[in-house]
Amino acid sequence: MPRYQPADSLQSPRFTGVRTFARLPNVQSTDEVDLAVVGLPFDTGATFKVGARFGPESVRSASHMLRNYNAELGIKPFDVLSCIDYGDAPVIPGYIEDSYTAITETLHPLAEAGIVTLGLGGDHSIALAELRALAAVHGPLALVQFDSHGDLWDSYYGGHKYTHGTPFRRALEEGLLRPERSVQLGMRGPLFGPEDLQMARDFGFTVLTTTELLAHTAKAIGQLVRKTVGDAKAFLSFDIDFFDPAFAPATGTPEVGGPTSFQGLCYLRACTEVNFVGGDVVEVLPAFDHAQITAHLAAQVGYEFVSLVATHRSRLGSSSRPLERMQTGHE
Repeated sequence: MPRYQPADSLQSPRFTGVRTFARLPNVQSTDEVDLAVVGLPFDTGATFKVGARFGPESVRSASHMLRNYNAELGIKPFDVLSCIDYGDAPVIPGYIEDSYTAITETLHPLAEAGIVTLGLGGDHSIALAELRALAAVHGPLALVQFDSHGDLWDSYYGGHKYTHGTPFRRALEEGLLRPERSVQLGMRGPLFGPEDLQMARDFGFTVLTTTELLAHTAKAIGQLVRKTVGDAKAFLSFDIDFFDPAFAPATGTPEVGGPTSFQGLCYLRACTEVNFVGGDVVEVLPAFDHAQITAHLAAQVGYEFVSLVATHRSRLGSSSRPLERMQTGHE
């Protein structure tokens, strides 16, 4: 059995103990660890509502309802992966570039050790720092993005380059992404102009609006993602505003007319056979979260990501773990 596993909720109630993701042990080590959950509580890259700095705390609390067996994917992820909650990166509120440095320095040694990281945001600006850490080890990554916004704008408010609307534009400029291997799912809502949607396609991304997405089955979307990503190492970035605000009301820039929680989770679960080396769940703003509706959904998204990683690992076979520890260089 993997060294690190969640607490047994049949032995101790879920409302007891320190709030960690899925009741995993809070450990800051790279020894015998396959996947680490890391809180990234930075939110002053947001352009509208702030408060997602409290997202990691809320998602961790809601995640205590998770159980060990994923019936939809037919796997016990924590029996396959040794998982920990690594704690939070030491971000600096109001100082985005300094916070980027703190996040990258927190995640880089995990990536070097061959550990898959799951970031809990925080606003979506944190994705740039995550990609810097992971790409420094793995090389440029494919992006699988569930979102209602492309986050590829060039700047805001008189030329400011770093906000939650710009991380993937900066990532492209820094050579952190492979756009021809990347897919954006769920784009919708009013735009500043037609170029806002077209520029992602011009950069080489495969883009499906919500209307286009909902015209396909989950199986078809899974096939599209696998075909697009191919054998590239990938990063999953899941903005909770991908969902319709009826199902995820607690987010900073909600867009109506989105997928239900059931639909979105089906699309995510279909993304099997992808070599994810990292991922995140971002933009949960708990001050607007009646009954933790959004936090529970975000926790489920994180759990599905862990399950996808475990499914991929189990298909590779048990011998893949030490091999991955050695293969941390660029493709």
